[in-house]
Amino acid sequence: MCLFVYQHGCGNFIRVVQPYNRTHLFMCGSGAYSPVCVYINRGRRPEEQVFHIDSKTESGKGRCSFNPQVNTVSVMLNQELFSGMYIDFMGTDAAIFRSLTKRNAVRTDQHNSKWLSEPIFIDAHLIPDGMDPNDAKLYFFFRERLTDNNGNTKNIHTMVARVCPNDIGGQRSLVNKWTTFLKARMVCSVLEEDGTETHFDELENVFLLETDQPKSLLVFGVFTSTSSVFKGSAVCVYNMADILTVFNGPFAHREGPNFQWVAFQGRIPYPRPGTCPGGAFTPDIQTTKEFPDDVVTFVRNHPVMFNPIYPVGRRPLVVRTNADYKYTSVAVDQVMAADGIYQVLFLGTDKGTVQKVIVLPSNHSLHEDLILEEQTGRLTFELFTLQQQLYVSSEYGVSQVSLHRCHAYGSACADCCLARDPYCAWDGLSCSRFYPTGKRRSRRQDIMHGNPLTQCRGFNLKAYRNAVEMTQYGVKNNTTFLECLPKSPQASIRWLIQRDNDRRKEVSLTFRGLSDRVVSTEHGLLIRSVQLSDQGLYYCLTTENGFKRTVAKIRLRVLSEAMVSMLTDKQQSPWAWASSLHPKVLLAAFSPAESLAVQQYCKERKELQNLQQRQQQHQPQPPGPLRGDLAKLKPLLDRRKSRNRRNHLPEV
Repeated sequence: MCLFVYQHGCGNFIRVVQPYNRTHLFMCGSGAYSPVCVYINRGRRPEEQVFHIDSKTESGKGRCSFNPQVNTVSVMLNQELFSGMYIDFMGTDAAIFRSLTKRNAVRTDQHNSKWLSEPIFIDAHLIPDGMDPNDAKLYFFFRERLTDNNGNTKNIHTMVARVCPNDIGGQRSLVNKWTTFLKARMVCSVLEEDGTETHFDELENVFLLETDQPKSLLVFGVFTSTSSVFKGSAVCVYNMADILTVFNGPFAHREGPNFQWVAFQGRIPYPRPGTCPGGAFTPDIQTTKEFPDDVVTFVRNHPVMFNPIYPVGRRPLVVRTNADYKYTSVAVDQVMAADGIYQVLFLGTDKGTVQKVIVLPSNHSLHEDLILEEQTGRLTFELFTLQQQLYVSSEYGVSQVSLHRCHAYGSACADCCLARDPYCAWDGLSCSRFYPTGKRRSRRQDIMHGNPLTQCRGFNLKAYRNAVEMTQYGVKNNTTFLECLPKSPQASIRWLIQRDNDRRKEVSLTFRGLSDRVVSTEHGLLIRSVQLSDQGLYYCLTTENGFKRTVAKIRLRVLSEAMVSMLTDKQQSPWAWASSLHPKVLLAAFSPAESLAVQQYCKERKELQNLQQRQQQHQPQPPGPLRGDLAKLKPLLDRRKSRNRRNHLPEV
């Protein structure tokens, strides 16, 4: 039946995995559009190799969405499951639902667009509100489609809703429905110079960074834009105190001929709508069924807060535009460095890569790309700070990524310092992991400024002034590419040239006649229609945070057309021209990969010749002059070459 109606999604896709108690997991899957749930015994201790189904399957309706392509978010609290999903087969009835409970099941008001309007659930978290556990609330993060004031266009907005876990519904109104449901809009936008505001409307992922104080908790959100003319991603961070201020602020209300949203100015009933029963503000009210009717009616008609929630500083923390990827997931670690505390963001992309971003003051950030073996579109993160590991899951499996990769910054003090990675420091010999409790004086770390001139004195800084000179050949009237790969994407590149007939040692590349044919890229210098006058010694200089170095020195030699014609003349005997050239000059005419192939080929030919000579020495000498049988030797050479196809000489 499933294959007849749907061509895809007819497997049992796991969408809910929650710890039920110390020994069991509660797991639900789509069950080929018929959700099912089971209890799985995982053992009491991690050392126990136990993982098996302990019970029969039971219905997953109200616990997991029918369609595996629709997001399902869930939280298990005191063996009660709170889920955000679509509970019907057709995917039209969205709800925040409490199930798996000895109490009555509770859900959002059905088919009420004021509560939920085509939501896509992203995440859910229990967040305390004060010292009383009864005041803790369950927050659901989602995006939904809302109609404008004219009732025509539907715009995507990111919302956060909250309910009290001890809510059991109303007595006469909102029976078996949330009586503490409230929601507010989350804004992540960039204010342009002309005053226009560009919004990143689609929430993709949420991460909560805990602090010592519950009200100082930070909420990190990954957003993408829905505009057809502007595409990008952004990371916004929200302070929990600001979120609580919005939920304690005015309620939204429609009034006027156009039903405009305005702040509600009427009387707000007591206790304040959204307050949990039995908490610090309502000690005399034990259950939501004791709420007055006017409180329940107010919640039903005014579930939206008037003020939106803005990020810290009213601007995104990280913005990426005009990129061939977008951010889809986030995890954040707070790292203690020698000069302060820094936030390190791990951002997953839809290309299957992970970016490690260090947030610095003055609106700056550094990032490092981590590429997984199997690239997929959606990544899920789980951060373990004690183990210093990030677990990345995808449709292919789970990958383990270390939070610190200090060896990737090289074996020089300047590279370690310029990386400005709070996980790493220069220990006098190499770039290694930084421990805040270490008392070694030789450990050098400067995340705030990243200045190797002050941090790396005496650690061979002069070595950066020299680079190995390489010779590269170009052909007249053709294109030549001079490769230069800086050690950091934050470094700026500057090219200089020294001509043989120029008295000056370094001349800028902006001289007449060359600038219109030169294209500077992030990987090197592209020279179109190379001329004999372009010969010279090219310097690739990089500057990062005031530190300059020579990354590459390339001596460009241009071959004339006559020389190329001689090299490619098929009328001459094969490789006749090579006898007049020095082997090093000959190899310089090839690219590094081709040079390696030539050397490998020559090595194998020499080994073959030595083998033939040894075989001939052990054979009796035939009478008369020896004549080489080329017809028999050719198949042997062909078989020898076939085993090394990737090393064949390129055609010249």
